[in-house]
Amino acid sequence: MTLEALYEGLNIEDYYMGKVTQVYRSCSIAQIDNLSLMSDRNKLTSSFRPNTINYFVVVDSGAGLFLGEVFENKASRKNIFEMSAAGDNMPNDYHEISIDTIALLEREGDKFELAGFKTLGITDKVYYAPDSVYQVFMRSLEFGHEVEEPLPPFANYLNRSEAAVSLKPSTLFNRHLMCIGATNSGKSTTALAILDKLISSGHKALIIDPTGEYRNAFSNDEITKLTLGVDTTISPSKITMEQWEKLFETENSSQGAVLSEAITSLRFMKKIGYDTYYAKVGENIDEVQENLASVSNEDTDFDIELLPEQIQAESVCEPDRDTNYSFKYCYDALKANSNASLVQKIQYQMTNTSFLKFFSNDPGMYNLLDVIEEFVHLPDASLYIDTSTLGASEGIGGMVIDLVSNFVISREEICPFVFFIDEVHRYSKSRYSDKEFHGGLTILAREGRKKGIFLYLTTQNPKDVSPVLFGQIGTLLIHRLMLNDEIHAVESHLDDYAIKHVRKLNQGEVILSSVNLLHNMFIHINKSERTQYNETPLL
Repeated sequence: MTLEALYEGLNIEDYYMGKVTQVYRSCSIAQIDNLSLMSDRNKLTSSFRPNTINYFVVVDSGAGLFLGEVFENKASRKNIFEMSAAGDNMPNDYHEISIDTIALLEREGDKFELAGFKTLGITDKVYYAPDSVYQVFMRSLEFGHEVEEPLPPFANYLNRSEAAVSLKPSTLFNRHLMCIGATNSGKSTTALAILDKLISSGHKALIIDPTGEYRNAFSNDEITKLTLGVDTTISPSKITMEQWEKLFETENSSQGAVLSEAITSLRFMKKIGYDTYYAKVGENIDEVQENLASVSNEDTDFDIELLPEQIQAESVCEPDRDTNYSFKYCYDALKANSNASLVQKIQYQMTNTSFLKFFSNDPGMYNLLDVIEEFVHLPDASLYIDTSTLGASEGIGGMVIDLVSNFVISREEICPFVFFIDEVHRYSKSRYSDKEFHGGLTILAREGRKKGIFLYLTTQNPKDVSPVLFGQIGTLLIHRLMLNDEIHAVESHLDDYAIKHVRKLNQGEVILSSVNLLHNMFIHINKSERTQYNETPLL
């Protein structure tokens, strides 16, 4: 592409700045000839500010058209006010800008590419890059998938109000996407802005909302809405023992073993048709063990309401072998004390009425896994799951995420979709142990792309996310971060300039970094008009 074609419809001379005078491996320096461009305040707008830094320039070189970013702008006089008049120049005056080369547009090409080892040359002419050049650059940012339709614009380049950001879905999601930012930095607004464009353009999404923030963001025609514990249930028989441990946040392996034994006992009682718990004090040891051994893999259902009583009933031990040779269980006060905290946690969970409604076999309500089974095979359907009625407990949220993750990864021939999880740090670790809640998510991050499952996660602190999971994320939307350890977690995705500005980002401003992009992008998210319950009340 020629310079004339790149500036089609514009007077090139109006954008001429000067010529390259010095070339280094790390940068190049150009001397400004057109001082009127730098000092004419009538031209300066939010998208046209050549007397500052962080704007783009085009360099007309023998190798093609280089795109550079100005990172230093300096004049020779110590007293800058003496240079206010364009014609009032002393013989030794000069005005220089330092340019960092970003990309190259070759003569026969129509998009910018990495420059490689090609560099600028002395006397190459430098031109200010208008919004039209930004548009060409943004079309060049993405690697691959030429035939894919981009999403509608969801943001603008910072200081470029007319340069809209419109990226292809694969650019954002095919290496998984994570939105990071401190409280009130605009993280939820960014999430909804992208979901809005994704769903309105006909792409599939599975949304897990722990707060109900997005419950009215989409219409019933656009998306199927479920509320766990209100209109949607799941059979206790579908939950694995590992997931039960996550749900009730067992503190150690002994509590996990007691929970497993109690559930097995309730499965046996359900098998023989009894609606009570299995009392073991005074029962024959061999008979009890034989009964529990008869529980097969098909005998998975049980009454979860009896779980606290059953755990208390597990507080038994074998008697000492004395002359009477008693072979019956007796009460163990030590075990009862040890199990008390687990019983209290389970009873606390069950005080939430939606909890017992969710773990049931109510035929009048949707079954979560059946709905997801249908969802993954429908080409244009999206699904919203509101988990807020189950409470703010990390355990139940982590269990639901793990359950859904393991279920969808086991399906075959699914239609590709985006799996959105808001506030994923809620499901990071148990409050009572070092157990990770990311087992299912980690599997999705590693293997989901092969099946067309793409993660879209939001979190306040990347340090709260499993390093294994975070290592699989290829695209980051980084809002304002304040703590050093948070910034350190994302610094491998940023250059020095971006790292220095992470603390300075205003609400809604984002650094977009991706392995699918030619260059990091500084953008401002356009707030969606959809309903969102995220306003901070005033004192």
